[in-house]
Amino acid sequence: MSGRGAARLVPLTLTAVGVVYGDIGTSPLYTIRECFFGSHSVPPTHENVLGVLSLIIYALLIVISIKYIAVVMRADNQGEGGILALTALLPKKNGASGAPAATGVLVLLGIVGAALLYGDGMITPAITVLSAVEGLHVATPFFGPYVVPISVVILIGIFMIQQYGTHRVGGFFGPVMVLWFIVIAALGVTWILRAPVVLGAIDPRHAVLFFRTNGYHGFAVLGAVFLAVTGGEALYADMGHFGKQPIRLAWYVLVLPALVLNYLGQGALLLLDAEAAQQPFFMLAPSWALLPLVGLATAAAIIASQALISGAFSLTRQAVQLGFAPRLNIEHTSSDEMGQVYVPHVNWALMISTILIVVGFRSSGALAAAYGIAVTMTMVITAILLYVVATERWHWPTPVAATVIGIFLVIDLAFFGANLLKVFQGGWLPLLIGVVIFTLMTTWKTGRRIVAERMAARAIPIEEFMASVTAAPPLRVPGTAVFMTAQPRATPPALAHNVRYNKVLHRHIVVLTVSTAPVPQVTGDDRVTVESFGHGVYNVRVQYGFMQDPDVPEALEIARTKGVAIDADDLTFFLGRETIIVTNRPGMAVWREKLYVLMARNALRATAFFRLPTERVVELGVQVEM
Repeated sequence: MSGRGAARLVPLTLTAVGVVYGDIGTSPLYTIRECFFGSHSVPPTHENVLGVLSLIIYALLIVISIKYIAVVMRADNQGEGGILALTALLPKKNGASGAPAATGVLVLLGIVGAALLYGDGMITPAITVLSAVEGLHVATPFFGPYVVPISVVILIGIFMIQQYGTHRVGGFFGPVMVLWFIVIAALGVTWILRAPVVLGAIDPRHAVLFFRTNGYHGFAVLGAVFLAVTGGEALYADMGHFGKQPIRLAWYVLVLPALVLNYLGQGALLLLDAEAAQQPFFMLAPSWALLPLVGLATAAAIIASQALISGAFSLTRQAVQLGFAPRLNIEHTSSDEMGQVYVPHVNWALMISTILIVVGFRSSGALAAAYGIAVTMTMVITAILLYVVATERWHWPTPVAATVIGIFLVIDLAFFGANLLKVFQGGWLPLLIGVVIFTLMTTWKTGRRIVAERMAARAIPIEEFMASVTAAPPLRVPGTAVFMTAQPRATPPALAHNVRYNKVLHRHIVVLTVSTAPVPQVTGDDRVTVESFGHGVYNVRVQYGFMQDPDVPEALEIARTKGVAIDADDLTFFLGRETIIVTNRPGMAVWREKLYVLMARNALRATAFFRLPTERVVELGVQVEM
């Protein structure tokens, strides 16, 4: 690595600690407590403590260190991570359509996983902030009635600062999280020294003995053990913000050692004082350090919320570009990292939902039952999609892929089964959120397809249009007209209407199609292709990656270098403004058609999304029956 690369790695790693590892880094606040004081807890006996610690240690090693850090992060789509980026890596059919060769079930699984992550993005800030603020109640009962109001105020602050960008937020949070990991490691060490027998938890036989002793009850505890690894998917989703190397370096050098030491320290505390199970994390600290620890824990909880929030922004951007969500205002917050974005609509929706969750559940213990099931389902889906990518793209031998991914899948399914036991205690919440988001995403995708089919069915083939204007040439007026369309071989309705009603045709005509490829970036000559129909009419196709934002004026400049005649001083954009009519025709249920119309009306205007100069845009209305 060059000196310049090393110099950039250090600040990126520091920022990654602040953004990526906030979620998993604050798991010690509630994981051990839920294992020994939660709804499916076991008594903190010597055997149970060592068994639970052994399960947590090997969950961190296998699920995070091996599955996500070593394997899943290899499945980067030109540097971007997250379940939609993984879905876009599924093999494609031969041919121009580029549709996934995998069954539609796999693509739907990817959408389900993405939908569930939004639910996780709402619950993570709620449970982490509540867990930290509840430490005040340990210090003095006086704060008991104020835990929820204080948590709500903190959450409002978290979402208010998102507009300043991940790099600024992470740059501030990084040093705080480094301090957090050093402190929790030190607290763990002080108690390990008092009960070094806890180090025996490194022996995996304690985990086996735990299940043999506790049976079904021991399986139920897995739902609480899983809380230790809930940041795995966020880690993968945030990969595009920082890259692999800073995330891997931070994990192995700082995060993993600190987490293991703290969990062992909490176990040592329970071996010496079983009554500490009510709040084992905060009781690690001496009385004089309790309030400072609560303050630091609250700061860490604020930071923990960042991983899922920034992950939700990246996920939304990918969903918009891949056609699973309507156009939204997406703001770039960094000139150095393309993946760092801020989506105002998503930010405020997450804030309102998170506050409602805090007010409704009122304690981290109640929320723990809701936390986990969405993440486990997403982890299972990730493993399934990873198998397809490993065999089809990486060309792993099938036995090797089946063995490696099979091990991950068995562990993920065990965690998922344990979390299913919590459905009626709060686990229904992330499932409900996932169903709502899934319905919105599939409704938009299907609605766009139906509208495109209806438009294509009545569109005039471009060759037929060219033949008609050649046979009976209309009046040609000066200037260049750009007609945007989703059907490159069909005549844009706005173009046909302009000739039919205005009886004129501009001297230069550009039929422009903008599409999204299933890769993060499209560069070079692949981005803009040009075809001439003669008589000053050109077909220009512009393709972007799902992590790129369309810029039509810039694309037209590239097209001009490829021979397209464009008069930059006399340029007009013609857009078809669709009015959707809900009907009983085959397609979607009427209620979904109405939902699609509502989403379409609230989508970002095409002029803003494609960066068109508003003073040069003409919109022509088009009615479409669904």
